[in-house]
Amino acid sequence: MEHFTESMAWLARRDGSAVIGHGPFQESRKAPNCGVAFYVQDFALKENSPWKIPARIERMTAGELSERFADADTLDCEWNPLDATPFSVIFQEVMACIHSGVFEKTVPVVTENGTARSSPAKSICAAMTRQSSPLYSYGWVNHGSGFAGATPELLFSLDGKRLETMALAGTARSEDREVFAVDEKEIREHEYVAQTLVSKLLGLGHVERLGREILDLGPIVHFLTTIALDLDASMPAEDLLRKLHPTPALGPLPRTDETLSKLLEWRQRLACPSQFGAPFALWDEGRFDAIVAIRGIWWDREEVKLPAGCGIIEASRLVNEWRELRLKREAVKRFLIQP
Repeated sequence: MEHFTESMAWLARRDGSAVIGHGPFQESRKAPNCGVAFYVQDFALKENSPWKIPARIERMTAGELSERFADADTLDCEWNPLDATPFSVIFQEVMACIHSGVFEKTVPVVTENGTARSSPAKSICAAMTRQSSPLYSYGWVNHGSGFAGATPELLFSLDGKRLETMALAGTARSEDREVFAVDEKEIREHEYVAQTLVSKLLGLGHVERLGREILDLGPIVHFLTTIALDLDASMPAEDLLRKLHPTPALGPLPRTDETLSKLLEWRQRLACPSQFGAPFALWDEGRFDAIVAIRGIWWDREEVKLPAGCGIIEASRLVNEWRELRLKREAVKRFLIQP
């Protein structure tokens, strides 16, 4: 059986299980009552039929998923030089909005573009499925275009009434871990995200917030806070999606129509792929796992895009944010190198 098809989706979950869906996909506005469906949405949640119901599925371990692509070549891509000017202009606009009280925090996205020497889909899928926990491997392949990644960020997992989510914000190089642990700017950025998530969950059940820890991803580290609760009453997954997305890790704080519209404008001006930072999810017989589609590569034929975002608050400095964006893109490029 051909393991790579031109119409497929997958999610490798943190428990080591993985589900692959093969097309053709039936599109739907609503989640099915039973069975399996993937949720493929854009950042603005404007896709009218985000539920993709596969013609057939396969269940396996994350290791078995990786083996499916073991014969793929390494991506051969020429990356274009990245001009800092467009980002610097928007950075100044963001800071003006912060100083005027419109935002406390927001997350513009810079995208690095490249051209592959041949169809990049299989190579990108192979690179992302090689990544293991605590990363979640995910992908969507749609006849010559698609995206795939290995994200550290769970939007939320819902199994019955048990909901688990996380605040993941604050980034540094691993060698700067000791300084990062006491960095006031990074801690403040992380607390914006954690406190906002907790406030959105209050009233739905008893919220359990664990202590802030450092998630080590090899070349980079992040602050991580795990949050969980048992819902007082069942809620549809999509209602929770709209309540939680975007968190301040990828979206504006405060989140209003005005601030979200401004962020979407900045993303468009910087040519950010519409699904970057959006929920990507698997509905599996009543269980729902939604990750945040970051640390990935988008492609359309031979053209490839590598986006990365940075959280900007009042204490942010342009040169530091530009370095963080590069750090995140380099982490994704390391995925592309065969072990």
